[in-house]
Amino acid sequence: MINKNILGGLSLATFLVSGLSAQNTATMKYPTTLKATQQDTYFGSVVADPYRWLEDDRSEATNQWVKNQNEVTSQFLNQIPYREALKNRLEKLWNYEKIGAPFKEGKETYFYKNNGLQNQSVLYRKEPEGKEAVFLDPNTFSADGTTSLASIHFSKDGSLVAYAISEGGSDWRKVIVMKADTKEKIGETLVDVKFSGVSWYKNEGFYYSSYDKPTGSELSAKTDQHKLFYHKLGTAQKEDQPIFGHDIKRRYVGGEVTADQDYLVVTAANTTYGNELYILDLTQKGVTFQTIVAHFESSNEVLDNQGTTFVMATDKGAPNKKIVSFDLNTSSNWKTLIAETENVLTPSTAGGYLFAHYMKDALSVVKQFDLKGQWVRTLELPGIGTASGFSAEKKETVLYYSFSNYVTPGSSYKLDIASGKSELYQRPKVDFDSQQYESKQVFYPSKDGTKVPLIITYKKGIPLDGKNPTILYGYGGFNISLTPNFSIANAVWLENGGIYAVANLRGGGEYGKKWHDAGTQQQKQNVFNDFIAAAEYLIASGYTSPDYLAIKGGSNGGLLVGTTMTQRPDLIKVALPAVGVLDMLRYHKFTAGAGWAYDYGTADDSKEMFDYLKGYSPVHNVKAGVKYPATLVLTGDHDDRVVPAHSFKFAAELQAKQTGINPTLIRIDLNAGHGAGKSTAATILENADMQAFTLYNMGIKELKVKE
Repeated sequence: MINKNILGGLSLATFLVSGLSAQNTATMKYPTTLKATQQDTYFGSVVADPYRWLEDDRSEATNQWVKNQNEVTSQFLNQIPYREALKNRLEKLWNYEKIGAPFKEGKETYFYKNNGLQNQSVLYRKEPEGKEAVFLDPNTFSADGTTSLASIHFSKDGSLVAYAISEGGSDWRKVIVMKADTKEKIGETLVDVKFSGVSWYKNEGFYYSSYDKPTGSELSAKTDQHKLFYHKLGTAQKEDQPIFGHDIKRRYVGGEVTADQDYLVVTAANTTYGNELYILDLTQKGVTFQTIVAHFESSNEVLDNQGTTFVMATDKGAPNKKIVSFDLNTSSNWKTLIAETENVLTPSTAGGYLFAHYMKDALSVVKQFDLKGQWVRTLELPGIGTASGFSAEKKETVLYYSFSNYVTPGSSYKLDIASGKSELYQRPKVDFDSQQYESKQVFYPSKDGTKVPLIITYKKGIPLDGKNPTILYGYGGFNISLTPNFSIANAVWLENGGIYAVANLRGGGEYGKKWHDAGTQQQKQNVFNDFIAAAEYLIASGYTSPDYLAIKGGSNGGLLVGTTMTQRPDLIKVALPAVGVLDMLRYHKFTAGAGWAYDYGTADDSKEMFDYLKGYSPVHNVKAGVKYPATLVLTGDHDDRVVPAHSFKFAAELQAKQTGINPTLIRIDLNAGHGAGKSTAATILENADMQAFTLYNMGIKELKVKE
């Protein structure tokens, strides 16, 4: 029957519900997946790994398995009657001009623009007479849009530029150098650059980071020793000498030249949290690095310097971060400029000022200080949501920042740095009526009583009858914060009567280091408990019910979804784990995975850590005879961040052990990586598939989608 309460308007969504089982799932035949006899022993415990062969991304057997799985998944998705309508609506809503906030490089002003459905955004330069000219168009890099612009870096005077490209979504980059005025390419293209910025030294060359090319598979082999190199223009890459990391093993190394070009600041780390800090005086020959921080127990970032006086953000003795200054001659004496507060600090500099961006319950508050730490003003933002930017060179008098939330498309604003006054610079024209929707922040108790924030977005006046299709999204790791941002995919979900909820789980950075640490290693279960409690809150409050609840997350969020669905399969109807870390016993064996140990620990650390990881590892906790939610596992065959073998194994386990009629499928993007640089066309299709799969498995057989 038609649920008129969900209609909510003339041409929005109409759901026709005819039972909660998806068509033909009871008789679905999955591809046969060979089970091998591979076993491993951890501290006396024997663990079977029957799908180890799927880790070999170069084998014909794995490639054939991928092909077979994609065929079955396509057959299922193709039968959903409104899949194409969702894709068309996504395309139509996506097709608006998107213009990024401008930025200055030397005397020139640049900005990114996407005309609507271009696979990659184009970098433009404003000419002196006010005309706009294409500076760099990544859509010309490859015919299918799978080669993207990963980053771009200008020299201090803006005359030279080095840009990095990613092919097939890979973390391995190529770096191309050219003159900014004529776009004439200079020298050879650098290859095999990974996890790297590019920092120019005068106009002579630049610093970059990479690993030695691994033996075996470039996509999955372990990369463990990061090195900082200097590339002098006009020389071959093979002549580049390592500046740091060649004689001391560090997994992550980065180098940046200060704005005055006098110093090289190097950060070095072995995990994704905590870093050493070194500074090299580039004005003196024969000197060595000066050690500023010699441990990994705090996070440290240099923001600015005036001669030998440096300004730095740190969480040493300040879990929510503070800003300090020190003199190189007495580097152990740190002076606090901006003290820690109850809210997490993310700092930046612009026009000779410090901008302190605070998160208050995952929402933006921005304060302006002078370089001595004296408060100037609290900025008046356009609304409640996420503001980002607030960076510019010292000489600039204005800066541009962006603002967004879950129902407000991202707009850019121009800020006069001296007065603190903002004015609208650019607002996109999107065919979405934000006034019909609202976001509500609530705080719910987790299993141990911890209050966790949850932002719920929905159409105004929606009935709390437990029948609203709902997506619950989370991440919960690596000190990463989920803050409100607009998404076309979510807008289409809301248009069709759906609810979108985001939980700010422990393990994230919303409340600083303590919040992060509370979701790491042998406290990781807190993250899953927080997510489960969010689902229970949505159900108890009438927003949805287990028959209409989907959970979604990517990367570490894919782990979150995989663990939640194996621990509480009764709680949800649909699971969407994307590019997930799903084999917790072997994640550290691939690419840079060993660096995630601060959050996870490893199965090699101790019997206690092994037992803990095995206790929640999704691949190892799929049990025969259990009715798991309808599941669409998503990954890319070229993901060299979280290798696709995680997803392959998890899908194979689910298909072998699933009880009942819920489908367990895997969608494998070809020539795609962890997500960065994915083309617009591929992103639209992926979101159409996820939404169609979700609604169909909630029993929604017909859907009238706004045209």
